[in-house]
Amino acid sequence: MKAVGFYQYLPLDHPESLLDVEVEAPQPAVRDLLVEVKAVSVNPVDAKRRAAGSRPDTELKILGWDAAGIVSAVGPQAKLFKPGDKVYYAGSNQRPGANSQLHLVNERIVGPKPTNLSFAEAAALPLTTITAWEAMFERMGISKSGADTGKLLLILGGAGGVGSIAIQLAKKLARLKVIASASRADSIAWVKALGADATVDHAKPLPEQMAALGAPDVDFIFCCNNTEPVFPVLPRLIAPQGRICSIVRMGKPVDLSLLQEKSASFAWEGMFTRSTFQTPDMEAQHGLLEDAAGLFESGVLVTTVRENLGKICAAHLKRAHQRIEQGHMVGKVVLEGF
Repeated sequence: MKAVGFYQYLPLDHPESLLDVEVEAPQPAVRDLLVEVKAVSVNPVDAKRRAAGSRPDTELKILGWDAAGIVSAVGPQAKLFKPGDKVYYAGSNQRPGANSQLHLVNERIVGPKPTNLSFAEAAALPLTTITAWEAMFERMGISKSGADTGKLLLILGGAGGVGSIAIQLAKKLARLKVIASASRADSIAWVKALGADATVDHAKPLPEQMAALGAPDVDFIFCCNNTEPVFPVLPRLIAPQGRICSIVRMGKPVDLSLLQEKSASFAWEGMFTRSTFQTPDMEAQHGLLEDAAGLFESGVLVTTVRENLGKICAAHLKRAHQRIEQGHMVGKVVLEGF
């Protein structure tokens, strides 16, 4: 089968940073699904993994943790899906990624593809939807049934893939007031179209901008971009007993005691946690994606595709990685077909 992978951690301009390869098709075991991949999306985790090391290796590494396709075969203990089912999922970073014609994934972290969306539209959604959903409703404990209606949420990095879903969940399900950070005209327009009530520029001092909006502090802060430079102001921005969640690892220790006076909490969200550690509630991601599919089908949520780069190949994936590394993503970029 065709796939795109690499053997060495190289910069994008190196001809071997991503390669078109032929590999043996895998076989499903236990609760695996063998999925015929129809479309994939690219996320920051892909670029980070590609640039994660410096040591040459002999083992092929395949990236790709957002996919939509058709179940081709199932493992002997699979019970949630059958051959022919259309699915979408983010997969596990402990296994080869989905940049291949056929891909193995545990069915417990797979959802039924929204029926109203194309494969490309659906492939843009799993990783960001799981991340935003878990961060807001599980890590920060926001009510998705409206019990926190009217409370304030600040989303830092609102125009990216995760922020784009978080805005929708916050407005449509939680019914919060949302302030999203965006620094360019197109990203500001994007977050407002998704429902953000107001915007701030994360490249400028945040406390002054928030005060000007009449929101010197907020109940929840969701950090979807580089946490380290903004962390020093988060204790000022969070309300007493507020909750903060971040998805971007910090490179140096920070002083969490700055949150103590306000009894504010800080949590990390990592959407691979359940699959990495095979947690007892791993199947919760199947239920999450199933619930989200219903919301996309009913029009409550919309896909966040911004650009389709064409077929899945090394050249097109390099273009997608380049967009990620430039740090100016708005919505999601997808690739479709081999």
